[in-house]
Amino acid sequence: MTNDVMMARLAEPFGNFPEILMEWSRIKGDDLALRDDSREVYWAELVGLVERLAARLVETGLKRGQSVAILGTSTVEYALVFLAAARAGGVAAPLTTSASPEQLEGMAKDSGAIHLFIDAAKAAELGPDFMADLTRVPLESIDQWMAPPGARAPDFVPEPKDPFNIIYSSGTTGIPKGIVHSHQMRWRQFAATALSYLGAGLEVRSLASTPLYSNTTMVAFLPVLLAGGCVRVMGKFDCAKWLAHAQGDRTTITMLVPVQYQRLMDFAGFDDFDLSSLKLKYCTSAPFPAELKREVLARMPGGLIEIYSMTEGGVVCLLACHEFPGKLHTVGRPAPGSELKVLDDEDREVPPGTPGNLVGRSLTMMSGYKNRPDKTAEAQWTDPATGEVWMRMGDIGRVDAEGFVELVGRAKDMIISGGFNIYPSDLEAELLKEPGVAEVAVVGVPSRAWGESPVGFVVLKDAADPAAIMAAVNARLGKTQRLAALHPIAEMPRSHIGKLLKSELREEAARLGGVA
Repeated sequence: MTNDVMMARLAEPFGNFPEILMEWSRIKGDDLALRDDSREVYWAELVGLVERLAARLVETGLKRGQSVAILGTSTVEYALVFLAAARAGGVAAPLTTSASPEQLEGMAKDSGAIHLFIDAAKAAELGPDFMADLTRVPLESIDQWMAPPGARAPDFVPEPKDPFNIIYSSGTTGIPKGIVHSHQMRWRQFAATALSYLGAGLEVRSLASTPLYSNTTMVAFLPVLLAGGCVRVMGKFDCAKWLAHAQGDRTTITMLVPVQYQRLMDFAGFDDFDLSSLKLKYCTSAPFPAELKREVLARMPGGLIEIYSMTEGGVVCLLACHEFPGKLHTVGRPAPGSELKVLDDEDREVPPGTPGNLVGRSLTMMSGYKNRPDKTAEAQWTDPATGEVWMRMGDIGRVDAEGFVELVGRAKDMIISGGFNIYPSDLEAELLKEPGVAEVAVVGVPSRAWGESPVGFVVLKDAADPAAIMAAVNARLGKTQRLAALHPIAEMPRSHIGKLLKSELREEAARLGGVA
């Protein structure tokens, strides 16, 4: 009966996150809600801690709609501050730990935050004068900073358009753009997911191993709490630790990015762990090779769902890999409520099966970039026939006869050589057929003769010969596609959530030179 009541609440078109958490606190008081390697918080105490933090935020000047900056490694304390920001009527603004000091200051200023919650490691790295004009609170000391036991924050009833959080893009240069998500967007996105868990009778125990500053992690965080489950947050990803937690916690749900799945598959002790409790595994944020999907399906229990979208929103495609083993080269079909179009470079729709620029729309789109109406407009496409606003996905793709979407490459990564379009994914697929190749990436570099030429980077297995690999691959490619160079590399440059940083590879290719 209790689940029926909560399912009815989650089925409503709009709801209040903190109110749902309060209801679960009453219902599931003796169950774990949050945990990390050093702390556990039960549902009975979760809401009290969030209330005390929210009350102190308001006491120290937080206004409705104002951001709360958070900087550090994912911990229970980090999660509590994120939740307290929303409860106080503020906006959670987690900052990317890998950003430069200048970028961090720029993000904090852009967000409008007057509070900075920072962990000891980042505080030591950045020094005592870093953002000294803000109220700086050590994350490890929030229990001493928060209001006394029993304190409650002033009532806050969110409006659908109120901002819930700001996620800063992972740009490598300049100040990242702040992507604003509203309370309505987050509710539509995650209440339905929580509802599906309850409807399936799933015991929701989540293992969140990507950083809480990443939108990726929200899938393993917010809907789990809306479903009255337990979230374990991890700091730095480690295969042995992840496997130990998944086994010991009897984890049922997890979110991993492709590079984490690859590392688990390559981990020598993987098969020694009992992962039989896993019911749902998610993946997003980066290309997920079909062969890796196959291996994960074969070796890890439970369903595997790939999510294709952007932090900004747009179309949401879902691929239930366990249901469609013949479609692993795709990212699935648009989810209910999502729409997709494929356009040419003049923004005209192309025939089915033709590669083009993807644009999408759904019920879960950003409110816009914080303080950047110009960049917001650039990211959108308005249908001239209907006036509907769509998001430019930044990818080139095609749709097959059954509606499955196959990505060809990032629009900015497409190589134009001698007037011909070259899609890096085609060349990368050929390189991965070679037994001596573990990882691969292809980028375009300037060429006097051709405008651009494709150059590959490979992480090799054993003592494989890159010259022999390039010769074998080029023999299978058309003349316009052939690699101009192939460079071995010890490790692919990646962001903290596993996104391949092709900008760094382009810089490395330019440094190495050698393309005519």
